[in-house]
Amino acid sequence: MVPGMSNDAPAGPLQVLVISDFVCPWCYLGLVEIERVEREYEVEVRHVPYLLDPSTPPEGKPRRPMTRPGDPPTAMERRAEAAGIRFTRGREWTSNSVLAHEGAEFAYEAGRARAYAREMFRAYFTELEDIGRLEVVLAVGERAGLDVEALRAALEAHTYRPRVLEAIGWTREAGISGVPTFVFGDRFVLPGAQDPAVFDAVMERLGVPRRRQG
Repeated sequence: MVPGMSNDAPAGPLQVLVISDFVCPWCYLGLVEIERVEREYEVEVRHVPYLLDPSTPPEGKPRRPMTRPGDPPTAMERRAEAAGIRFTRGREWTSNSVLAHEGAEFAYEAGRARAYAREMFRAYFTELEDIGRLEVVLAVGERAGLDVEALRAALEAHTYRPRVLEAIGWTREAGISGVPTFVFGDRFVLPGAQDPAVFDAVMERLGVPRRRQG
């Protein structure tokens, strides 16, 4: 278990830790695939925070867009389109994601972790929002179905910050140097946003049953 983080998942299903950062485009792609895995297999998914760039100051920092409007689609953009998500070009700001991770902990305890993660990635990569701002995180929480006033109180008090920072420290101590990284029940580690067939192969290797349909 990640130090400092609550772990109330049932003992039955295999727990999958998803180590990711909301400012990582490959993590957005990885979220789409792990959502499929969670729908189809007997697993419990748990978000673990990571800082892609620990040097990002609390207020964020400027960035230079990597593509121009007229450039052809990149391989990442093509894969995102196939997955049903959109990367909007022209982002000129890199957010500090610590506050967004704090919100993710609140969402987990409220049973809305997956909806929150999806909305947070969309805010950053599709809407080009600064997810380091309190009001943006609150808007994301509202779209994810959270109690906004309770979320505001938790974020203003930084209730979950010690837990988030301890978990980030754990990822570094564990040698995680890139995200997304998926940890399957302390039995297997899979780095990167892999193709669906790779996840299916891992499930088969670990003997994880499919969920009953209907």
